Amino acid sequence: MDALRGFSLLGILVVNIAFLASGYRMAGMAEPAFDSPLDWGVRWVVTLFAENKFYLLFSFLFGYSFTLMVESARRQGRPFVPMFLRRLAGLLLLGLAHAVLLFPGDILTTYAAVGVALLIFRAIRPKTAVMLAVALTLLLALGFVLLAVLAMAGLDTSHTVADGSAEAAASNSALGGDIFQIVSEHLRKLSLIIVLRVLFQGPAVLAACLIGLAVGKLGAMRDLTSYTVVLRRLQQVGFTAGPAGALVYTMSAWNGVPHKFWGEAVDLVTAPLLAAAYAATFLRVLPHLPRLGRALAAPGRMALSNYLAQSLICALIFTGYGLALVDRVSPPLEVLIALGIFAFQVFYSRWWLRRHRYGPVEWLLRFLTYWRKPARRGGRHTASA
Repeated sequence: MDALRGFSLLGILVVNIAFLASGYRMAGMAEPAFDSPLDWGVRWVVTLFAENKFYLLFSFLFGYSFTLMVESARRQGRPFVPMFLRRLAGLLLLGLAHAVLLFPGDILTTYAAVGVALLIFRAIRPKTAVMLAVALTLLLALGFVLLAVLAMAGLDTSHTVADGSAEAAASNSALGGDIFQIVSEHLRKLSLIIVLRVLFQGPAVLAACLIGLAVGKLGAMRDLTSYTVVLRRLQQVGFTAGPAGALVYTMSAWNGVPHKFWGEAVDLVTAPLLAAAYAATFLRVLPHLPRLGRALAAPGRMALSNYLAQSLICALIFTGYGLALVDRVSPPLEVLIALGIFAFQVFYSRWWLRRHRYGPVEWLLRFLTYWRKPARRGGRHTASA
């Protein structure tokens, strides 16, 4: 699970760096300065194979880890609800600081809200959890179908939740300015995306968490050899329907054909299938690549620290906090920078975990969760939420 979490963290960075590097990408547009075939090829590949897939994997692992925390609290005789609520409060505070100071596309605040829903559903049966996740996904897709129909009727809401090109250029200027300008721009972006975050991303994250909760309750990860047939079927379905849906989504995102809302509707249904195929492939291949597993497990064990560090490093590169290279880096170079950051995090995480039991932010979150100082050194700790 730590290795899968590290793999998800890499995918999230490859996607997020484009949004951190340019106000145009946050507005749903390509940067005008980068229009070569290579630039467009990278955009299409990242959108097709990575966008909206890896945060679902991360959300699945959040739901799975929730079941481990419930079981751990039961074994130790600790009251779980107040403990987990303190953890969610910590995630909320970290997420708000992350969104305002570094990246308005923060996911931690969404996890804090979804965590409350997991508390409510913690006694749900695995089959019911899966059915609820499917229902949520279909309802979300229908929501985007409705928006698409309204757009065809002349009521297009696309620009009510995103900037136009003039606003995107102004955003770049603000992000290259001082801390006051950067924070003000982040707050403005948050005001634009909060509706989509509450109505669409939140339920999508909850659906993925419910699948993780169901898998955790079934104990499927304890003996993957018993689920080889299931993993193979996930690969077959996911690698068939997933890329087809991702292609529709990518065409709608970059060519506007079909309308972007139709693409979103299709992607909501098919992106989870492709994410599941990624996970199934990873879990089947990993036993044959132990060195890769160990490399990915280290950043996965301190995923929260690394997630926040990724935004901090990118802010130092792209905003006025540091080099102010906003909208000056091409998509291919963005991907190379993302790979370089993650490679650094692999080595740094292994170095840190040889000396500490938890990552720095994980240590803080555990302190808030258990309301006592965690051990700085000790045995291996895995599958943190």
